[in-house]
Amino acid sequence: MAAPRSVYGCDPDRSRGRLFDEPPSRTRSPFRRDCDRVIHSTAFRRLKHKTQVFVFHEGDHYRTRLTHTLEVAQIARALARQLGLDEDLTEALALAHDLGHPPFGHAGERALDACLRAHGGFDHNAQTLRVVTSLEHRYPDFDGLNLTWETLEGIVKHNGPLTTRNGAPVGRYREHGVPIGIAEYIRTYDLELWSYASLEAQIAAIADDIAYDAHDIDDGLRAGLFTIDDLKVMPLAAGMIADIDASHPGLDDARRGAELVRELISYLIGAVVSEARRRLQVARPASVEDVRHHGELLIAFSPEAAKAEAEIKSFLKLRMYRHQRVMRVMGDAEQILFDLFARYQRQPSDLPPEWLPRDGAEGETESARRIGNFIAGMTDRFALTEHQRLFDSTPDLR
Repeated sequence: MAAPRSVYGCDPDRSRGRLFDEPPSRTRSPFRRDCDRVIHSTAFRRLKHKTQVFVFHEGDHYRTRLTHTLEVAQIARALARQLGLDEDLTEALALAHDLGHPPFGHAGERALDACLRAHGGFDHNAQTLRVVTSLEHRYPDFDGLNLTWETLEGIVKHNGPLTTRNGAPVGRYREHGVPIGIAEYIRTYDLELWSYASLEAQIAAIADDIAYDAHDIDDGLRAGLFTIDDLKVMPLAAGMIADIDASHPGLDDARRGAELVRELISYLIGAVVSEARRRLQVARPASVEDVRHHGELLIAFSPEAAKAEAEIKSFLKLRMYRHQRVMRVMGDAEQILFDLFARYQRQPSDLPPEWLPRDGAEGETESARRIGNFIAGMTDRFALTEHQRLFDSTPDLR
């Protein structure tokens, strides 16, 4: 059952609006409209053939960026409903959160970051902002999707503030500064990088963690990287597996694994709802502005669940992400992107006509970032096809 609408959630009738004014829709709220624009974007469709952990041709049953995104959206809506928040904004943020990811998952991100190190680096959140504000070309009056301020804020700040109030970078951005794509955009449209994002954005972020934890266990089991009994090294999983075995003796491992994944998702959602309600009761925000200025996240795991969730991530890092098979494929995938980037720099004519500089004159940084934008938009399949077109030998990635 949905909770009553809260006073501290985002109200679509009080949205701060869009960078480019548009007449309101007669049938959809501003946040529902944002959600629909993301779904109909070219970048969203490309997620179908972008790697989550396993490259697209390794099997039809492994997650892609698209199926991961849909699972995040489902979990995020469930959380928003329990807390009386705006489900459309929450869903828009969940659906948009990975639009900036390059091909080949985190390996692709590492490769592009290295290629662009002298030109501001690569950050997938900044790339998502770039996609929805400039790289999508679907409307006659503006580039991008012209999303509401609240959606753009959530894309950029879902993990917390990027700067102090005086503009000094914080957290993960302290060493290298705010990503160039975000720093440039806020000169045009201030997203208040010093404040926290809405509860809807915070929910989208934690739903991403829940989805990762659950479906990477599922995919790792399916790939044979570990067994369900290997998961018993984690107390939370061990208890759940014992309960499953007691309730369903003799159950095959595929169903044991599926039941464990369901139990994990339910446990983590429940832990987030309980902790969020506790924090909200203490903080007593009376508006979304109170949430933004509260000084810490209000959507989080309980301490017990946070410990269990960290153990899941540690297990997956060791047994899945650093598995010899996965590391070998991802190493080859990184090299594909290194090769493509260097080739386009040496021979710009190999780029499609629409990706060539329009005025014929641009600096080294502008050229590098344009090439980076092109590669970031590739699917795994297209990156492999391009490599096969331009080079004599292409890794098989199997």
